[in-house]
Amino acid sequence: MKKEINWSKYLVIGFFAVGIIAMTLNSFLPGKDDIKDLELTDNGIALPSFSKEAMVGKQLFDMNCVACHGRNATGTEQGPPLIHRIYNPGHHSDRAFYLAVQNGAKQHHWPFGDMPAQPQVSSEQVSRIIRYVRELQEANGIMYQQHQM
Repeated sequence: MKKEINWSKYLVIGFFAVGIIAMTLNSFLPGKDDIKDLELTDNGIALPSFSKEAMVGKQLFDMNCVACHGRNATGTEQGPPLIHRIYNPGHHSDRAFYLAVQNGAKQHHWPFGDMPAQPQVSSEQVSRIIRYVRELQEANGIMYQQHQM
């Protein structure tokens, strides 16, 4: 005797399963309120509504860093993009930025050569530049990830 399959039962179960999956995935996506303050640049970089400290940091970045690290930290032929997951705070802490500005940095992730020290940039200015870079990173989904070797 051939058993008849009740397709309507499976259709209802499938419908509910898809609904549960969609609701779960939706909780991980940014909501309308999360992205309302973002503006996209021509190259797809999200620009948040920066804090006052980050706005000062952007001005300092534009005066001291943009030639190598590019507009909105997107990189150039002379230096790497800081809007890249390799620069997340778990891999390159804020201290790494201070040390790079103070002492320079040896080439280690990119083929751009060594970064020279930037003695014209004070520690206080570096703090504001870091704030700008971190807010820009966060707006583009670059969050702390524990470094693994």
